[in-house]
Amino acid sequence: MTTKTKPLVSVVIPFFNSEKFLSESIESVLRQEYENWELLLIDDGSTDKGIQIALSYVAKQPNKIFYFDHAGHRNKGLSATRNAGIRKAKGEYVAFIDSDDVWLPGFLANQVALILKHDVSMVIEATEYWYDWQPTNKKNNIVRIGVVNDHAYDPPQLMLDLYPLGRGTSPCTCAFLIKRDVLTKFNGFEEAFKGMYEDQVFFSKILMEERVFVSSSCNNRYRIRPDSMMRESYKNKAYHQIRKQYLLWFKGYLRQRKIKHHRINKLMRIALLPYRYPLLHKFLHSVPTKGLKLKQLVKRLGEQAP
Repeated sequence: MTTKTKPLVSVVIPFFNSEKFLSESIESVLRQEYENWELLLIDDGSTDKGIQIALSYVAKQPNKIFYFDHAGHRNKGLSATRNAGIRKAKGEYVAFIDSDDVWLPGFLANQVALILKHDVSMVIEATEYWYDWQPTNKKNNIVRIGVVNDHAYDPPQLMLDLYPLGRGTSPCTCAFLIKRDVLTKFNGFEEAFKGMYEDQVFFSKILMEERVFVSSSCNNRYRIRPDSMMRESYKNKAYHQIRKQYLLWFKGYLRQRKIKHHRINKLMRIALLPYRYPLLHKFLHSVPTKGLKLKQLVKRLGEQAP
């Protein structure tokens, strides 16, 4: 293959105190059938043996694997750490994998073939929710993107169909390949979001304005952990606070980009209703059948709200 058919891919692994899983993630990159990659290990201020693990891989392949950290070895959060990887990336394409997730050997080969074939800005695929990395009674589950798969979508269709505004399942950050110039065009990840929803903020920017291919392939595993950010946020009731933060951010982002889209605006108004009229929203969901007229009223309020 020529460099045009086998372009360089920059793989970014952000990590923070990940000594338990980091080697497994790195090894999954080393086992890729697609060989034209560079691996950027971006340290978010680790204090455990993850630093030594990362540096040991750099020593073995110094021309392909690189270690970076923030100035002063600071901890700046996941979004800022991914952005540091974007700034260091030299590849035409970029892929991300968190330090506790893994790729199957065909991930990069399949993603590169699809992005070249369909001439899109990004390719997203299904994800295997990975439970049996530890003893459990739960079976692994392949979760596909919540639209018709193996199809290219013009913007903003996926934004309408997928979570957090639509009902379809959205992609994981370990399940996509994107053009580097698109990442820089949209300034990467939003550093104000340092945990939950940072991926949704990122995807929202891309799905609103770029053509994306949705693949039915599944060559990545997302490790389900009891201490994950998502599970912890539900436990401490932070989910709705963070969702409200996202919705207000997205409303401002659309205004800043001067994007006007009737269906997107309608979905935004409906999504914001629980925060604008919390008592009415709570009452409606406690009276699911008799509250039909009230639900119609709330829907109208959502359509009329600024």
